[in-house]
Amino acid sequence: MTPAYYSTGSWQPFPGQEEPFLAAWREFAGWAASMPGVAGDALLTRDLRAPERLVSFLPWESLEAIQSWKAHPEFKPRMSKVQEFVDRFAPTETEVVARVRPER
Repeated sequence: MTPAYYSTGSWQPFPGQEEPFLAAWREFAGWAASMPGVAGDALLTRDLRAPERLVSFLPWESLEAIQSWKAHPEFKPRMSKVQEFVDRFAPTETEVVARVRPER
């Protein structure tokens, strides 16, 4: 099944805190990726135009699965451990509205 929903986040670690941030994000993402309804790998990418900004993606089967994950009693405490290392964080959820496959 191809994922139709993604939880995403734009993260900007405090200067000098990227390594602790990465460790905390990996721990959080490992937990998140084990939740029911996850449809693939958790990814963390670097913005090549603004290298201090990182963007995360986690694919989901449904919006309800994302909402259930965010309502989990461990979500806020686990997320707060990651946010200790960031100056800015902007989360959102997205829905796939178009998909184009390569022609062969």
